[in-house]
Amino acid sequence: MIDMPRFIESKRDGLEHALSELQEFVRAFQAGEVPDYQASAWLMAVLFRGLCEKELEAFTLALANSGSVVKFPEKLACVDKHSTGGVGDKTSLVLVPLVASCGVPVAKLSGRGLGFTGGTVDKLESIEGFKTHLSRTEFVRQVEKIGCAISGHSEDLAPAEKRFYELRDVTGTIPSIPLIASSILSKKIAGGSRSFVFDVKTGNGAFMRTLEDSRALARQLVELSGKLGHRSLALISGMDQPLGRWVGNAAEVREAIDILKNTGPSDTRELCTRLGGAMVFLGGKAKTPQEGEDLCRMALAGGNALEQFRILLEAQKGQTLCIDEPELALPLAPVRTVIRSKYKGMLAFFETSRIGTALRHLGGGRRKKEDSIDLGVAIEVQVKIGEEVSEGDPIFTVYRRNAAGDLEALALLEKAYAVSEAAPAQPVVREVIEPLGTGRKNS
Repeated sequence: MIDMPRFIESKRDGLEHALSELQEFVRAFQAGEVPDYQASAWLMAVLFRGLCEKELEAFTLALANSGSVVKFPEKLACVDKHSTGGVGDKTSLVLVPLVASCGVPVAKLSGRGLGFTGGTVDKLESIEGFKTHLSRTEFVRQVEKIGCAISGHSEDLAPAEKRFYELRDVTGTIPSIPLIASSILSKKIAGGSRSFVFDVKTGNGAFMRTLEDSRALARQLVELSGKLGHRSLALISGMDQPLGRWVGNAAEVREAIDILKNTGPSDTRELCTRLGGAMVFLGGKAKTPQEGEDLCRMALAGGNALEQFRILLEAQKGQTLCIDEPELALPLAPVRTVIRSKYKGMLAFFETSRIGTALRHLGGGRRKKEDSIDLGVAIEVQVKIGEEVSEGDPIFTVYRRNAAGDLEALALLEKAYAVSEAAPAQPVVREVIEPLGTGRKNS
């Protein structure tokens, strides 16, 4: 049995753990043999002292192997994508069929939304009949059969990671970059994919608000993946404004379908193409990420990506009417309220987290994980940063149901933007982080 006081003191004093100790610690914590107060003390020591490369590798693998692990046949070199979360982020809905239509198998495990960020599983539940949770056998067989699957996380994948995350959430130890990286990567490894693309958000609507912190996490994820035998790339993308024009579950599915029809907002199209190109490259169907992007553009323009989405819906019992008649299949809340600009100038700033919080007040997000949500409430963003507005022009259109939280939501939106004389538009992709030694310059 692990000597927890000595184990905690060792990290407190900046010493390195034996790898076998870390493995035993994870096992004992998962088994209930280590009380929360001792695990919390260790997490705080890590927050201040960090983990060396070997410790981080051992800790991540121990988390990944703490429960069941999805196993794909050797011939299936699956790729997965992870986003650190944002407002209006519907890229997974596009990327799964898009990348699969380029010949790369995609095994996507997704979560629900919490706080002001939306979850992919919630968005998929807007589609009538869609089966959001597959068994491991169903998940593997579907990827073998049609080249892609998207499912909620099962409770038996990396269960120790879930316990550590819940503890970090209430002990002030969330900001540790090594612990964030191990949390993300352990779940991805347990999901069975061979390569990963990370979409690390930056800005006031992101978990990592500064470019410096976003870059540090992206670098940690890419380097740790490589050490553990998985190819990866990371894109740092902006979250200083919602992605696309829509925020809300059913509304974001509509917008994702627009992208698959080769229309929709340019920022969402660009990010999906950039992320998809990286996934196609890592999946071995392109010699460079740029060649992968070209293949993605061709799949969108030629209708192959949309057809793959239809195949995905049919495989997971989702109603395909959402493709042909999205307004009918994905209805929005009936009460419409417009938030109008009080000024003339250029849209210079969004407090993006307030927009996500406003959706939660409307009923479209959760305060607690057990909360139910309204899939039809939505916020349409009428103006993007760098675009001109006049006094009285619409900034947001809100789709609501006269619920208890509506007035609070509308008040938040009134304060969620700023207009000035000049406001240069920011690129959606700020940087690309590749493994050191690739010979390609990060951009």
